[in-house]
Amino acid sequence: MDIAYKTILIATDGSKEAGDAFKKAVTMAAVHGKETKLVIAHVIDTPSLQSMGTFDEKFLEKLTNESLDSLEKLKKQAIESGVKNVKTHVEYGSPRQLIAYKLPEKFKADLLIVGATGLNNIEKLLIGSVTSFVVRNAKIDVLITK
Repeated sequence: MDIAYKTILIATDGSKEAGDAFKKAVTMAAVHGKETKLVIAHVIDTPSLQSMGTFDEKFLEKLTNESLDSLEKLKKQAIESGVKNVKTHVEYGSPRQLIAYKLPEKFKADLLIVGATGLNNIEKLLIGSVTSFVVRNAKIDVLITK
């Protein structure tokens, strides 16, 4: 029985908690061997942007470029830490659905790592926790970091 993870997916939103989750993902990828792929993904929450009235092409392009820059920095850190197979990905849509279902399937991930929270307490009451949804609905192992 093979217990090593083959593809580890880390979902990041730029928060401190996501940064801590990233560090754990790099460690896990290194521990599980040089064949393990690390996918660092960021979801741009377009439904929330649309509901706030801030959705336009220039703003979306700015967010995309910032996300890509951030992901490239994380990729470089992972490679410098000894992870050989690192991919980055930006996706658009509902973070809950994409992180729980689409991204793990797209990358054939067998471990998903997320921070315990990326939102403040008021936002969690109004919107709900992405992490909570992911834990309840993902079809693969989920590691929550604090």
